[in-house]
Amino acid sequence: MQKQRGFSLIELLIVVAIILIIAAIAIPNLLRARIAANESSAVASIRTLNTAQISYNSAYPTVGFAGTLASLSGTSCAPPSSTGACLIDTQLSSGTKSGYAFSMSGVSGTPASTYQAIGTPLTPNQTGVRSFCSFADAVVRYNMAAIAAGSCTTSDTPLQ
Repeated sequence: MQKQRGFSLIELLIVVAIILIIAAIAIPNLLRARIAANESSAVASIRTLNTAQISYNSAYPTVGFAGTLASLSGTSCAPPSSTGACLIDTQLSSGTKSGYAFSMSGVSGTPASTYQAIGTPLTPNQTGVRSFCSFADAVVRYNMAAIAAGSCTTSDTPLQ
């Protein structure tokens, strides 16, 4: 008689159970890390928009701050203009990046002296849990609720 080689059903079930336990521990940590990465990217994008707005205002003082993301971007940058200043990348100017939707609002005055840059999660509690905003003072603020266009205020918590 030959002895059979291989694993018994019980041994295979134990291995599968161990893998499932490890996955149950690892997946929530992976999701939290992804949310943290998306939020970090959103903060960096808001800071990029602040820097671009300051540069735009300096380059086009008769216009003031840019009214749209498209004005800060551009495809033909030889030479840049007030309708396409080539200060931000095309992905950010499309309005979505790293699980967040970005918008520019509250631009008013001639020349424009105010603006609001807003970033909200595309899927709350999956791509991010906080919304971020900034206006002409260039301080990045956050709120746990979605920030509507034009509603970024000094009562939103400043990012430390």
